[in-house]
Amino acid sequence: MFRVNADTLQTYLDFDPIRKVDLQKLDKLLRRSAPGLKRYFHKGTPTGQPGMRFKMVGYGKSRYFARSGQQVEWPVVGVALQKSYISVYLSITKDGAPLVQSYAGRLGECRMGRNNFSFVKFDDLNLASVSALFAEADQIFNADPV
Repeated sequence: MFRVNADTLQTYLDFDPIRKVDLQKLDKLLRRSAPGLKRYFHKGTPTGQPGMRFKMVGYGKSRYFARSGQQVEWPVVGVALQKSYISVYLSITKDGAPLVQSYAGRLGECRMGRNNFSFVKFDDLNLASVSALFAEADQIFNADPV
């Protein structure tokens, strides 16, 4: 299983020298498009607690209730290195559906999930659509922060 061995934001960003430039470009686009979502290092949830264990770069902090009833902190937008691609997770919904779904097929993604999309190279992305997605996520979250 692919794991990023990092314990700070900087070590996460430096973890993969080959994809570091792609992470930096995505970070710049995200911070410009969604200035209300503050960047931080999401260290994952501790063993024995509900939530995802993997580490990522988070933008904005939200909370959700796990099946156990416990509140879990999760990024509004999360960026995670995977073995062969970079994944972007969004916890924002619009009209009861994951926001990212309304952008499916327009982002330049290589994979699309229920609440995420993945890409191999930043240059493969449709920057106008990705920027619009991040800006809309920022607007929705900051209108009603969870």
